Amino acid sequence: MAYDPAATRARLLTAGYEEFLRVGLAGARIARIAEAAKVNKQAAYHHFGSKEALFEAVMTDRLRILADAAPFTPDDLPGYAGALFDALAADPGVQRLNQWKMLENPEASAGEVEAHVSKAAAVAEHYGIGMSRATDVMMIVLGIAMNWNATEAKIRNPHGEDKAHRLQEHRTAVVSAVTAVTNDLLGER
Repeated sequence: MAYDPAATRARLLTAGYEEFLRVGLAGARIARIAEAAKVNKQAAYHHFGSKEALFEAVMTDRLRILADAAPFTPDDLPGYAGALFDALAADPGVQRLNQWKMLENPEASAGEVEAHVSKAAAVAEHYGIGMSRATDVMMIVLGIAMNWNATEAKIRNPHGEDKAHRLQEHRTAVVSAVTAVTNDLLGER
């Protein structure tokens, strides 16, 4: 069987994702990642150079997958928040990975900065507002959409309601809250 570098890289990204989710960057071991990917450690270093670079590649890959699942729509922030909520509820791993990153290396990468700045710039352009206000709006929208997974299950559903029903109720609340933010901070009526 011929060596397939793209397949090897994909397996390393998947194995890295699982390892980083479980133990974070500091606790992750390239040897375990390589074993799970069915490659040797040298292949992991060949493709990524370091454990930190592999972590960044995993973050970039997962954020791309999230962006595909919840495309940014500056003209419909409530719809975007709902789609982001859905994507994070379906696969909370990217949010957990981001929590590990914030704990262990809170410095934003150039890609992260660009992703946030470009979204704020699109909001600023669409609504004819300044970048400071647009940035605030984006951070509030993201916070609202991400809060469900950041809250312990017993707090977000203290009465043990049907999980699917409770999830839908919260999604409705997310969209309503972002609608209120849009109306208040962006002058939408």
